[in-house]
Amino acid sequence: MEHSGRCHCGSVKFYVRAPAEISAVKCNCSICQMSGFVHMLVADDKLRIECGENLLTTYQFNKNIARHTFCRVCGVKPFYRPRSNPSGFSVNVRCLDKTTIESIKVEDFDGENWDLAIRSLHAD
Repeated sequence: MEHSGRCHCGSVKFYVRAPAEISAVKCNCSICQMSGFVHMLVADDKLRIECGENLLTTYQFNKNIARHTFCRVCGVKPFYRPRSNPSGFSVNVRCLDKTTIESIKVEDFDGENWDLAIRSLHAD
């Protein structure tokens, strides 16, 4: 299924290939908690930017691995390159057009304790 998405002002538009039944993650790290980002991890080839790539700006912090991309016009982060998947993307489910989504299952991730939480994920 192809879902369309955009930032708040519509300057950045994109498409992502993902199931109609979405599995997402809510993280409690500082940036996700403050911005309300709900993650759907996808491979690099699953996301296609339709327009506005020139309006994206990048913010990095801490270990400078994740590349948080924001629309310069409205400040919304529709997707970014996460620390857990630097060769792919994390798409903000809240930026997707709801008409193609059948359901969203959201699980919690303890991003405040990222190193321990990511090790637990890989141990499963």
